[in-house]
This record gives sequence, structure tokens and C-alpha cells, in this order.
Amino acid sequence: MVESDDVMQWLWVGFISAIVTLLALDLGLVHRKAHTVRPREALATSAAWIGLGLLFTVFVYFGYEHHWFGMDLPHAEPDGSVAALAYLTGYVVEKSLSVDNLCVIAMIFQTLGIPQAYQHRVLFWGILAALVMRGIMILIGSLLIERFHWILYLFGLFLIIAALRMFFDRPEAAPKRGGGVLIRFVRRFLPVTEELSGQHFFRWTDGRLLLTPLALALIAVEAADLVFALDSIPAIFAITEDRFLVFTSNVFALLGLRSLYFALAHVIDRFHYLNRALAAILALVGVKLLLKDVLHGVPGIMYYMLGAIAILLATGIGASLIWPKSAVNGSANRTG
Repeated sequence: MVESDDVMQWLWVGFISAIVTLLALDLGLVHRKAHTVRPREALATSAAWIGLGLLFTVFVYFGYEHHWFGMDLPHAEPDGSVAALAYLTGYVVEKSLSVDNLCVIAMIFQTLGIPQAYQHRVLFWGILAALVMRGIMILIGSLLIERFHWILYLFGLFLIIAALRMFFDRPEAAPKRGGGVLIRFVRRFLPVTEELSGQHFFRWTDGRLLLTPLALALIAVEAADLVFALDSIPAIFAITEDRFLVFTSNVFALLGLRSLYFALAHVIDRFHYLNRALAAILALVGVKLLLKDVLHGVPGIMYYMLGAIAILLATGIGASLIWPKSAVNGSANRTG
């Protein structure tokens, strides 16, 4: 058991090193100079990250099937299929929930007046910090589950409450979820300048170190991710309790968030029913957690979960396209 844990540590080191290398290449080579990310570039980069995340499913399958680096799912047969399906379902859930985060990020940039050329830098460091924060939250969550397994039922209740909140949430509530209160706190107690200083988070003025609007945007983005992580972390534990699968699905979902933002920034507002679909997904995984003992022996339960999630997402997107926001608002105004 000790030898298996030691070998598994090398897997963690290798994965984290690969991610750090990719991020270093992204900031140091691809996006070294601040520039406006065009939709075509964003779509290509987003497709590359999504492809990498899906391709990782192959590694998960063979790794758990042949127990590379001590990769193993207790009480799972066959290991490879179960692990690959759990990772893929977790990735789809985390990716879907991150789309709702894009709306809040767009509002943060709009409120603080951050030029598009500098938005990538904020998102890069924001997501890097989010990866560290989620890694800590996943570790704490897994340790709590190991010691107090009943906490999964609390996660289930929390997800259902979060689903109800998201379902009835209004767009004007987004600034609060985006760290509006935190920004006002920072403005009150820390020196802040309203002027940008290129792509820098700080600037010296009259011998004082001041926060720039870019720094405020970074703080708000982190606050928003913390709020969303409180929903997404329990959701992924509803799918699998394996730390490696939980962490890797979160990482790949977050890595493509920046490019996905630039690809969808101008059209994300059109998918106004998507948040209802995401609320339904949260409720679905919450119910699964509450009924985990009943559903444990159901054959193919993960296939049903993945299929249901895909249907809910397609329904939310399809409803948004069939009934555009302008048409819905117009009908509501005529009714009023």
C-alpha cells in the first residue's frame, strides 16, 4: 500500500508539472504581448483545450484498466471503463457549470472598464489561482468524506438548495456573485487608482503603491470562482470520490475557460435559458448524492447521468435559440 501511494505521488507530480508547463507556454510564448483575442483565435484555442481534456479520457481508461502508477478504483469492475466514464461525466459537469461563470466575468470586466486586450492577463492569473484554490478545496473535501462519509448527504442537500437559487437567480444579482461587496471593501481600505497602467496590477504614484483596475478585476474574478466552486466541488464528488479524477476533471474544465470566454463573450447573453439547465444539472447530481445508497448497484447509472446531463444542456441551448431573449422580454412587456 505504501509503495502504491509513493508511485501515485509521481503521477501527481507529473500531471501538475505538465499543467504548469502548458500554462507557462501560454503566458510566456502565445500571449506574451497584450492583444485583443479574436473569435477565430479563441475558438481554435478553446477547441485545443477541449480536445486535450477529452483526450485525457484515453489516458484515464488505460491507466485505471492496467493500474499504472497505482491508479485504482476500489470495488469497480472494470476499472478502466468506470474511471473513464466518471472522469468524462465530471469534466462535462464542471465545464457546463463554468459557462455560468463566464456571464459574471463579462459583467466584471464591463463594470470595471477593462479593455479586451488586458482581459486575458486577468483570466490567466485568476484561473491559475483558482486551480490552487480548488486543489485545496478538493483535498479538504476528500479528507472530510473519508472521515465523515455522511457529509455526502449534506453535499446533496447543498446542491439542491444551490440549484433552486440558480434557477430563480436574476441577472442583476451577478455583480454580488462577482465580488461586488469585496471590491467595495478593497476600495475603502486599500489604495486604488482608477487609471490603468498597461497590463500591470500595481503602479507607483507619488511614492505609493496603488492597485489598478486590473487588480480589482482579478480580485472579483477570484471571488466569483470561489462562489462557483462551492457548487461545483460538491457536484464532482457526487460523480466520483477519487481525488485524481476529481482534480483532473476540474483542471481541464478550468484551463479552457479563458479561451471559451473570448469565444462566447459576445453571444453568451443569448443563452438565457442555460442557467435553468445548469440548475437542473445541480439538482440532478444533488438527488444522486441523496440516493447514493439506493443507486449504488444500478447497472449503467453513470451512462444515464451523462445522457441526462447532455439532454439538459441541449434543452437549455435549444430553448434559448428558439425563444430569444428579446422575444421573451417583448412578450413579458406586452403582458404587463
